[in-house]
Amino acid sequence: MSDMHGHLEGNADAVQAHLKRLRRIEGQVRGIQRMVEDEKYCIDILTQVSAATKALQALALSLLDDHMAHCLVDAARQGGEEQELKLKEASEAIARLVRS
Repeated sequence: MSDMHGHLEGNADAVQAHLKRLRRIEGQVRGIQRMVEDEKYCIDILTQVSAATKALQALALSLLDDHMAHCLVDAARQGGEEQELKLKEASEAIARLVRS
């Protein structure tokens, strides 16, 4: 994990939006846990797992979008090594998302 601070530092609205989304996902996962404990129908559980997965993917895309709009743009303005580093980081993050 990187020790670098991101654009969310000082951006309370973005932090709160991401936290709200994460709390909703956390509730979904707890619901799935209850379904398993209650031995609900497998297909119904899988449907909820799919919904939670999609919610996490949406969060990831939102974070990636924020990163590109702020960190990559700032790095592009700086140019040089910083630009290359941020582009490489973004490319690797996108590759991880695509594989998941």
